[in-house]
Amino acid sequence: MKNYFAVEMTEKDINQITVLGLAHCGDAVFELLVRSWLCSHGGVKAGELHKKTVEFVSAPAQARRCEALIPLLTEQEIAWFKRGRNAQVHGVPKNATREEYGKATGLECLFGALYLTGQTERANELFVLTMEDHHAL
Repeated sequence: MKNYFAVEMTEKDINQITVLGLAHCGDAVFELLVRSWLCSHGGVKAGELHKKTVEFVSAPAQARRCEALIPLLTEQEIAWFKRGRNAQVHGVPKNATREEYGKATGLECLFGALYLTGQTERANELFVLTMEDHHAL
Protein backbone atom coordinates (compact mmCIF):
# COMPACT_ATOMS: atom_id res chain seq x y z
CA MET A 1 0.00 0.00 0.00
CA LYS A 2 1.35 3.42 -0.96
CA ASN A 3 1.86 5.80 1.98
CA TYR A 4 0.56 9.24 0.97
CA PHE A 5 1.85 10.73 4.23
CA ALA A 6 5.37 10.00 2.95
CA VAL A 7 5.31 10.59 -0.79
CA GLU A 8 8.69 10.69 -2.51
CA MET A 9 8.39 11.82 -6.11
CA THR A 10 11.39 12.63 -8.26
CA GLU A 11 12.23 16.08 -9.53
CA LYS A 12 11.19 14.88 -13.00
CA ASP A 13 7.78 13.86 -11.60
CA ILE A 14 7.39 17.27 -9.93
CA ASN A 15 8.18 19.05 -13.19
CA GLN A 16 5.30 17.20 -14.86
CA ILE A 17 2.77 18.55 -12.36
CA THR A 18 1.12 21.81 -13.35
CA VAL A 19 1.91 24.90 -11.32
CA LEU A 20 -1.63 25.00 -10.02
CA GLY A 21 -1.40 21.32 -9.11
CA LEU A 22 1.70 21.98 -7.01
CA ALA A 23 0.07 25.03 -5.44
CA HIS A 24 -3.06 22.99 -4.69
CA CYS A 25 -0.99 20.43 -2.78
CA GLY A 26 1.19 23.09 -1.15
CA ASP A 27 -1.86 25.02 0.02
CA ALA A 28 -3.02 21.95 1.93
CA VAL A 29 0.46 21.28 3.34
CA PHE A 30 0.88 24.87 4.53
CA GLU A 31 -2.61 24.93 6.04
CA LEU A 32 -2.00 21.64 7.86
CA LEU A 33 1.21 23.06 9.29
CA VAL A 34 -0.63 26.21 10.43
CA ARG A 35 -3.42 24.17 12.02
CA SER A 36 -0.89 21.94 13.78
CA TRP A 37 1.05 25.00 14.95
CA LEU A 38 -2.09 26.66 16.33
CA CYS A 39 -3.18 23.52 18.17
CA SER A 40 0.28 22.88 19.61
CA HIS A 41 0.60 26.44 20.90
CA GLY A 42 -2.82 26.42 22.55
CA GLY A 43 -4.43 29.62 23.69
CA VAL A 44 -6.89 29.74 20.82
CA LYS A 45 -10.51 28.97 21.58
CA ALA A 46 -12.08 26.30 19.42
CA GLY A 47 -14.43 28.82 17.82
CA GLU A 48 -11.48 30.97 16.76
CA LEU A 49 -9.25 28.26 15.27
CA HIS A 50 -10.69 28.67 11.79
CA LYS A 51 -10.43 32.47 11.93
CA LYS A 52 -6.78 32.29 13.04
CA THR A 53 -5.99 29.70 10.38
CA VAL A 54 -7.45 31.92 7.67
CA GLU A 55 -5.37 34.85 8.95
CA PHE A 56 -2.16 32.85 8.48
CA VAL A 57 -3.00 31.23 5.13
CA SER A 58 -4.39 34.28 3.34
CA ALA A 59 -2.47 35.41 0.27
CA PRO A 60 -1.31 38.69 1.87
CA ALA A 61 -0.03 36.86 4.98
CA GLN A 62 1.77 34.25 2.88
CA ALA A 63 3.29 36.96 0.67
CA ARG A 64 4.70 38.77 3.72
CA ARG A 65 6.32 35.55 4.90
CA CYS A 66 8.05 35.03 1.54
CA GLU A 67 10.34 38.01 1.97
CA ALA A 68 12.21 36.42 4.88
CA LEU A 69 12.35 33.00 3.22
CA ILE A 70 13.73 33.82 -0.21
CA PRO A 71 17.34 34.42 0.95
CA LEU A 72 17.30 31.04 2.72
CA LEU A 73 16.22 28.97 -0.28
CA THR A 74 18.39 26.65 -2.35
CA GLU A 75 18.56 27.08 -6.13
CA GLN A 76 15.99 24.31 -6.62
CA GLU A 77 13.66 25.81 -4.01
CA ILE A 78 13.91 29.22 -5.66
CA ALA A 79 13.03 27.60 -8.99
CA TRP A 80 9.91 26.00 -7.45
CA PHE A 81 8.96 29.32 -5.83
CA LYS A 82 9.45 31.29 -9.05
CA ARG A 83 7.50 28.71 -11.02
CA GLY A 84 4.50 29.43 -8.82
CA ARG A 85 5.04 33.16 -8.50
CA ASN A 86 5.21 33.57 -12.27
CA ALA A 87 2.14 31.43 -12.99
CA GLN A 88 -0.53 32.98 -15.18
CA VAL A 89 -3.58 33.00 -12.93
CA HIS A 90 -6.94 34.18 -14.18
CA GLY A 91 -8.41 35.40 -10.94
CA VAL A 92 -7.04 37.10 -7.85
CA PRO A 93 -8.92 37.09 -4.54
CA LYS A 94 -10.41 40.46 -3.64
CA ASN A 95 -8.33 40.67 -0.45
CA ALA A 96 -4.99 40.40 -2.32
CA THR A 97 -3.04 42.22 -4.97
CA ARG A 98 -1.77 40.35 -8.02
CA GLU A 99 1.79 40.56 -6.58
CA GLU A 100 0.69 39.14 -3.22
CA TYR A 101 -1.23 36.36 -4.91
CA GLY A 102 1.80 35.51 -7.06
CA LYS A 103 4.07 35.27 -4.02
CA ALA A 104 1.50 33.20 -2.14
CA THR A 105 1.21 30.83 -5.11
CA GLY A 106 5.01 30.60 -5.17
CA LEU A 107 5.08 29.73 -1.48
CA GLU A 108 2.42 27.07 -2.01
CA CYS A 109 4.31 25.58 -4.97
CA LEU A 110 7.46 25.44 -2.85
CA PHE A 111 5.69 23.64 0.01
CA GLY A 112 3.92 21.33 -2.43
CA ALA A 113 7.19 20.37 -4.13
CA LEU A 114 8.98 19.85 -0.82
CA TYR A 115 6.18 17.63 0.44
CA LEU A 116 5.89 15.60 -2.76
CA THR A 117 9.67 15.02 -2.91
CA GLY A 118 9.67 13.75 0.67
CA GLN A 119 11.50 16.78 2.06
CA THR A 120 9.12 17.23 4.96
CA GLU A 121 11.90 18.17 7.40
CA ARG A 122 12.93 21.03 5.11
CA ALA A 123 9.30 22.10 4.69
CA ASN A 124 8.95 22.14 8.48
CA GLU A 125 12.19 24.11 8.87
CA LEU A 126 11.00 26.77 6.44
CA PHE A 127 7.55 26.83 8.02
CA VAL A 128 9.03 27.43 11.48
CA LEU A 129 11.03 30.32 10.04
CA THR A 130 7.84 31.83 8.59
CA MET A 131 6.19 31.68 12.01
CA GLU A 132 8.96 33.51 13.91
CA ASP A 133 7.24 36.85 13.39
CA HIS A 134 3.75 35.55 14.10
CA HIS A 135 1.06 37.66 15.67
CA ALA A 136 0.32 37.11 19.35
CA LEU A 137 -2.31 34.48 19.78
